Amino acid sequence: MRCAPPTARCCTGCRGAGAGRDPARNKRLQGTRLRPPLASSAPAMGSDAARLLEAADFAAGKHKEQRRKDPEGTPFINHPIAVARILASEAGVTDIVVLQAALLHDTVEDTDTAFSEIEERFGEEVRRVVEEVTDDKALPKAERKRLQIERAPASSPRAKLVKLADKLHNLRDLNRCTPQGWSPQRVQEYFQWAARVVAGLRGTSPPLEAALQRLFEERGLALAPPGPDTGTETGGAWEGREPRVGRGGQ
Repeated sequence: MRCAPPTARCCTGCRGAGAGRDPARNKRLQGTRLRPPLASSAPAMGSDAARLLEAADFAAGKHKEQRRKDPEGTPFINHPIAVARILASEAGVTDIVVLQAALLHDTVEDTDTAFSEIEERFGEEVRRVVEEVTDDKALPKAERKRLQIERAPASSPRAKLVKLADKLHNLRDLNRCTPQGWSPQRVQEYFQWAARVVAGLRGTSPPLEAALQRLFEERGLALAPPGPDTGTETGGAWEGREPRVGRGGQ
């Protein structure tokens, strides 16, 4: 019994037999099988994705027992992920070093991670950015806040991006809900201090700076040129006006 000509309904064996009787078609099929994968240009993009996922996984492991101070007690890892998202989605940042540093920016400051561990896993460039944005917890809190203001203007462009996105997410969170144990006055003081830090980061990312400016204006604050006394509680990097009530009832 002869096989019918190959059709969609015919068995695989018949397709093979039919193909065998057509040398030209057989050659075309062989060429198709030997053609390299269409995704041959993807390794570079895949490598960046892998590096980002590696940083996210590392940060998630380090922060796994930590929670944010909001009433819901949301997982802390939400914050570095949000900072990286702001940089990529709102500021258009594609620099993989900046995005990795955003995911890792609180690991040394808030966990048992060492800078040497960051460099070993993610390289010297990422370690440098993380180091620039990390406060020394051995110092009193007031001194750490003063140093953030003082050091902001001299920060590298990469560190400035991470700092802007970090402040933007924290301020949005404060507008969304007041942390446990925080009074409205403390929230307002945080906005005032953040405005002084951001004053030293200007000229880095217009989209992020515009978003921050809107938040400050909602609080009755306007950025002014930083003066020589910006390290003090009454420094000249912000000008106060009558505050308006922000979102979340603060």
